[in-house]
Amino acid sequence: MSEALTATTISITGYDGDDIEAYLATPDDGAAARGSVMVIHHMPGYDSSTKEIVRKFAANGYAALMPNLYYRDAPGASPDDAAATARAKGGVPDERLVGDVSGAADYLRALSGSNGKVGVIGYCSGGRQSFLAACSLELDAAVDCYGACIVNPPPPGVPLKVGPIVGMSESLSCPLLGLFGADDKLPAPDETAELSRVLDEFGKPHEFHTYDGAGHAFFCVDRTAYRPEAANDGWQKIWDFYGRYLAS
Repeated sequence: MSEALTATTISITGYDGDDIEAYLATPDDGAAARGSVMVIHHMPGYDSSTKEIVRKFAANGYAALMPNLYYRDAPGASPDDAAATARAKGGVPDERLVGDVSGAADYLRALSGSNGKVGVIGYCSGGRQSFLAACSLELDAAVDCYGACIVNPPPPGVPLKVGPIVGMSESLSCPLLGLFGADDKLPAPDETAELSRVLDEFGKPHEFHTYDGAGHAFFCVDRTAYRPEAANDGWQKIWDFYGRYLAS
């Protein structure tokens, strides 16, 4: 496998026809057809660590695109400032998120070399938004990395104006992979267990993995929450999962 890639900042059409910033990485491997992945950034925003994840997908053979969900809130601001502005507004409205991700999916499907299959992955608040997107759009595979507020509302003190979306489970359009930490509180293991139970009721294909000794943000290599063993195993599960559902 060649790890040569091209990465650049582009503009895509998002919710309500708005032009928004996005980060695109594509493999330079000459493949005739490949799957694509939309990366939904975590609550800290459209930052360098999440752009590195976009490049990681491209290095492994996928076209990958991350829309800047906070672009309207603070265009041109640093990731920290944009995230603070978005949090002060209560986060990204669900309708706007779906519109932005829909635009990202359209862009990826139109790329030269696309096989038409598009998956989504999200971290933290992006994990919830990955589930939301997969219940709102026709996608081929979804990954939820420790996304909270799917089953339970935000706890007091968490500045998010969102509600539970477990009621959308019947509309899940694709297989779902969930990667969680046993020591996490948002979401806690009882919340992910309840989501799994509801998905079972509707016969929705999913596989959830909960890692002992890991809490929230265990994929984040630049944080003290990073847990290499859980993250490495989680990445292998992501490659296996997308290999089944996004490969040509």
